[in-house]
Amino acid sequence: MNAALLAVIVFASFAVGYRYYSKFLAEQVFQLREDEPVPSVEFEDGVDFVPTRKSILWGHHYTSIAGAAPIVGPAIAVIWGWLPALLWVTLGTIFMGAVHDFAALVISLRHRGSSIGEVAGQVIGPRARTLFLVVVSFLIWIVLAVFAFIIGTLFHDNPGAILPINVQIVLAMGLGWLVYRRGVSILGSSLVVYVVLLTAVFYGDSFATAFPALAEISVSTWVWVLLLYSFVASVLPVWLLLQPRDFLNSHQLITGLVLLFAGLLVLQPTIVAPAINTAPADAPPMFPFLFITIACGAISGFHGLVASGTTSKQIACMTDARPIGYAGMLGEGTLGLLAVLAATAGFAATSNWHAHYSSWGAANGLSAKLDAFVSGGATFVASLGIPFDTARTFMAVMVIAFAATSLDTGARIQRLVIAELAEAYGVRTLTNRYFAGALGISAALLLALTQGGGTGGLALWPLFGTTNQLVAGMTLLVVSVWLQKQGRPARYTLWPMIFVAAATVWAMSGNVLGYFENFSEQWLLALTGATVLALDIWVIFEWLKALRDSRSIAAANRSGP
Repeated sequence: MNAALLAVIVFASFAVGYRYYSKFLAEQVFQLREDEPVPSVEFEDGVDFVPTRKSILWGHHYTSIAGAAPIVGPAIAVIWGWLPALLWVTLGTIFMGAVHDFAALVISLRHRGSSIGEVAGQVIGPRARTLFLVVVSFLIWIVLAVFAFIIGTLFHDNPGAILPINVQIVLAMGLGWLVYRRGVSILGSSLVVYVVLLTAVFYGDSFATAFPALAEISVSTWVWVLLLYSFVASVLPVWLLLQPRDFLNSHQLITGLVLLFAGLLVLQPTIVAPAINTAPADAPPMFPFLFITIACGAISGFHGLVASGTTSKQIACMTDARPIGYAGMLGEGTLGLLAVLAATAGFAATSNWHAHYSSWGAANGLSAKLDAFVSGGATFVASLGIPFDTARTFMAVMVIAFAATSLDTGARIQRLVIAELAEAYGVRTLTNRYFAGALGISAALLLALTQGGGTGGLALWPLFGTTNQLVAGMTLLVVSVWLQKQGRPARYTLWPMIFVAAATVWAMSGNVLGYFENFSEQWLLALTGATVLALDIWVIFEWLKALRDSRSIAAANRSGP
């Protein structure tokens, strides 16, 4: 099968989904109005609530959700064949993931920019709020540890990426100061800064060669540096670092996608993986684990946390929710699509695909899957005449930049979640952003450096997909109850919620049972998984009660006084 032809078909499907389905949701289900008040204007504080131009915010939102997960997940899931992975990425993105992200953004905007956990308390009940926030905190805890380890691994394996990433941080802060304190146009100045960043990418390998000690820095040292940096980034005003850096990342994204797609068209690679592989060695069953392994590339609970945790506080116009929420997820689906094709066509040009995916153990290595995407993507880009080593550095920088943005955003969300819980229980010290941020980062450091022989993020990686999807189901659950109470059709969020919840509870139950069978070695997985599963089931019972109450209210309203 020609990989370029498949890419064209999927891109066309995404375009049709945005043109028609997202418009239907915006006008008929969510009933967005351009003149609606928005939290960023009503509560503007210059730190978290900042009215932001749509083009800038789209870059921030997209690069916050587009971390390493939509690359790693598809690169593992193709062990079951390219067809199931591609169908889930395409249909899941259009009818589930984009709907989830759009809905989470809208419901937060309609609730004063509150996080989805806070909204759960208002829509379902106080217990649901606490339960939701605790599950969210578990998820972010895992995300921070995992992404810090991923970036540290990429720095260790690709020292040529160290210079451009650090140059980007410095340039982004300068760009933010120029735009927000000197009134300089962001488009023109960001393009100039981006050229400097590309120059740093070109010289990245030479810089690493000149300073060989960089390659000797351990992954655990990088974890320390990255998490301490993310604490600083999480308490800075969004305009100083997050927004300008993410705007630069959006330039990098566009460049990367254009180069990858152009390389696909030029190379016209053939997919070497089987269309369907129902019984790979030692692998769990395709159902339900396909829908867990590919999380962020199709639907992700983390996206709802970004949408309600940071993005909703920056939207300047209610109708911007459609291009930012729905179309942002289409961009994530595009990254998932390219990960599938890079792992099944591009990677085959440099490695023996069938040996690499001979068994679940061979296919499940995190570093190996990152290398499959980086090398496979570099193969596409190199077909345009760009040196392979430079193309590989560019791909590594792109992945690190996305993962770092998710790391920073996750640290900010964790700070807000801790503050919300602290406020609910009267712990005033932790409502301070510095104390709340420090607690979140300290917990992630404890996990990352004390579990799994210093690879604590990876110790909990098997739970990332299931916990992530459980949060997605809980978010859709909250939105469905809210729509029903508003007298609007809830089936467009209800059916995706039922599907995701069923698949993830099924997968989580199987995982937890397996962990308890080997409790002496997997006690952390067992206890964490069992806790999250119990909390999720509790939330479902709270939802059933709220759904029954909302139907009674709706029936009473129809019958009149």
